Amino acid sequence: MDTKSDLLFVLHDVARLTRMKFDQRARSWGMTRAQCVILKWLKAQPGLSQTELASLVEVEPITIARLIDRLEANGLVERRPDPSDRRMHRLHLRPAADPILAEIEHYRTESLTHFKAGVPESDWAAALKVLLQIKDKLVAEAAAPRTHAAAGE
Repeated sequence: MDTKSDLLFVLHDVARLTRMKFDQRARSWGMTRAQCVILKWLKAQPGLSQTELASLVEVEPITIARLIDRLEANGLVERRPDPSDRRMHRLHLRPAADPILAEIEHYRTESLTHFKAGVPESDWAAALKVLLQIKDKLVAEAAAPRTHAAAGE
């Protein structure tokens, strides 16, 4: 097997290398990748609970709690009581998160420009289309057992 032409190996390597590169940049901002991901989710969906966020980030709730503790201590995130459930808190960004979010967006734009350089737009669009189709299949397969279990099958 030639790992250089095996799509699954290439996908894994590209994901690993992009994570490593982002880890380096995040450290230059005094952050971790996980903290940056949390900020991006809270920007996209303000008011998430820690449990909802843990599910989105795919980590245990205790891990999210520790990450939020650090972000809160740095003035980037705040916990607000949920108006309908006093046992729960909703997470919101503080204004101090804006410069870091701007850095993340700048890095994202810079990376995409670099990755797309020399790649015809039609090739980029085709690659994205195929990856989205693969993702859709994986998401559907992951949901299928729950759907069958919920239906009592």
